[in-house]
Amino acid sequence: MDENEQKPPEDSGGKDIISEKSIPEAQEQNIAENPPKEEKVPVTETEEATSEEKKVVTEENVQEEIDQENAEDAEDSENEKRHHIAMPDYHAMSMENLVGELQRLIKNEKVQAINKHVSGIKTEFDLKFQEFLEHKKEEFIAGGGNEIDFRYNSVTKRQFNEVYGEYREKRNQYYKSLEQNLKLNLEKRLTIIDELKGLVNVEEDINTTYKSFKDIQERWRNSGPIPRNNYNDVWRTYHHHIEIFYDFLHLNRELRDLDFKHNLEEKVKLVEKAEALANEPDLNKAFRELQTLHKVWKEDIGPVSKEQREEIWERFSNATKVMHARRQEYYATLEASYEKNLEKKNEIIAAIKTISEKVTDNHRGLQQQIKEIEALRNDFFKAGKVPQKVNEQTWSRFKDAVRAFNRNKNNFYKNLKKDQHDNLEKKRALLGLAIALKDSEDHDMATPEMKRIQSEWKKIGHVPRKYSDKIWNEFKNACNHYFDRLHKEKNASQKEEYANFEEKNACLERLKAFQLSGDRTKDLPKIKEFIAEWKSYGRIPYNKKHINGKFNKIIDALFKKLDISRQEAELLKYGDKIKQLANSDNDSAISNERVFIRRKIDESKSELRQLENNLQFFSNASEDSPVVQNVVKDINRHKEALETWKTKLKNLNVMENKLNKEAEDASHDEENSNEEE
Repeated sequence: MDENEQKPPEDSGGKDIISEKSIPEAQEQNIAENPPKEEKVPVTETEEATSEEKKVVTEENVQEEIDQENAEDAEDSENEKRHHIAMPDYHAMSMENLVGELQRLIKNEKVQAINKHVSGIKTEFDLKFQEFLEHKKEEFIAGGGNEIDFRYNSVTKRQFNEVYGEYREKRNQYYKSLEQNLKLNLEKRLTIIDELKGLVNVEEDINTTYKSFKDIQERWRNSGPIPRNNYNDVWRTYHHHIEIFYDFLHLNRELRDLDFKHNLEEKVKLVEKAEALANEPDLNKAFRELQTLHKVWKEDIGPVSKEQREEIWERFSNATKVMHARRQEYYATLEASYEKNLEKKNEIIAAIKTISEKVTDNHRGLQQQIKEIEALRNDFFKAGKVPQKVNEQTWSRFKDAVRAFNRNKNNFYKNLKKDQHDNLEKKRALLGLAIALKDSEDHDMATPEMKRIQSEWKKIGHVPRKYSDKIWNEFKNACNHYFDRLHKEKNASQKEEYANFEEKNACLERLKAFQLSGDRTKDLPKIKEFIAEWKSYGRIPYNKKHINGKFNKIIDALFKKLDISRQEAELLKYGDKIKQLANSDNDSAISNERVFIRRKIDESKSELRQLENNLQFFSNASEDSPVVQNVVKDINRHKEALETWKTKLKNLNVMENKLNKEAEDASHDEENSNEEE
């Protein structure tokens, strides 16, 4: 039997079925101050499947859902538009896109029709912003900041708050303007119900009473919307008294049966439309149409005869059950898709965990991992909805996995910053050296030192970005300043070096043409003259130094023809070097030469010790062995070289002593001359 056509229990005494508290509370309700609460839309909620629909849907709560939806639509016809506003997957949207979607809804849709949409957007935005804020806080702390000092000014959050504030203002204005009208309409309907009660047992002509009844029905239809919280109870009360009135009309069956017939015809039409919805492919559209049919059944059509009430309601109820079965099947399919989405999201979370547990130890690799994490985050949001029962847990696991990666990443960069500051101090030290050397005139010392610090600079890692360009430019400018000076001086001396080369080349050509006479007493002085001339010329270009080898090769060949040993020849050539040092104005030249010779003596001694040690390994080998012979040959060669260097050192010391004695004699003569004067 139609719930709107059921008679009250026998002992009800015809009392209203509205609770004693419901109507007075409805009359006192301040809708503007207490508008309908925002629905807390879960992350995975869509229009196709609300959180209530995800539960096992019974036939009773399908009817209850229809009644609730109709009550909401009855409050304001604009509410119906919410069924036709697309509900995108807000979970897959970025914070910026969520702000844009909220702006679009407020601009293009009625504020009372977007409550669920706005709630879904806000829920998603809050979740994403909280994750974003936690990430920024971890970065702040990793950078050395104190948690209590953390502040973050988000432009996107500020934009969202502004747009959401606009929505709340519009919504409050809407309910404030709606409040008084709904209260007045509720009072009208309660007054009409009281008038309907008064028609029963009235002592007047039945036709007059029936006319008053029709007038009440017309005024009821035109009395406007009432608060949704009172809608169903008020309608049930109204229909309850309609049935009582029709029972009262048994005195005039003709009028009553005429109404019953008309109502039956209209309800049959509704039943046929409801039954036809079984073939509607769009389930959401079919359910909305069923909802409308129930609304018409309740609001626009009166009761039918008692004999037909249960039958017609049964047909209508069966059509609703068919819809219920289709929805159950739909939600089962939807739930299966959510389970697949859950599997995918679990895989994504596992992939994030794998990366977070193996954070690389270099900047380039970590930048690649950051891109991978960001791609996985996007995949997570695009993976779709999961079952509501695990949604919060899944979201929490996702955040924990991302947060673990961020912590490890931040720790890496925290340590990297420390290393970079150490590198900065090292580079500052090198910069100080470069600046100190950039104007040096001692090129023999400064040039290799500048090359060394340039090499050291390359080995030092990165420095903090804010210092990188500045310190590099200062270092580069100091190095360029020195080498530009060096090259400029070299270019100036290059002409002199090439002139020396030309002189040596001419000398070499004359040497090539020189022929020994066979008289050693005459030939040896000639060769010494060639050596002295050759030594008299200064430096030549580096790329022309091979000419020295050609000269020495010819000189060695001439000495050999004169039966002069290598050692003797070497000392003869060194004699010219001694003369040059004796005539040099450079006080440190003799000291530098002594250091050079002593180093050569030490090297020769070291080589001899090594060769003699090696020879011990061949104690059992034959003296005819080529290996043994080579070692012996090398030993003899180094012994000869050692003696040559010792002789050179002796000659150098003799020359220096001679110079010192000459200097003393000159000083003594000068003193005597001063005394005579």
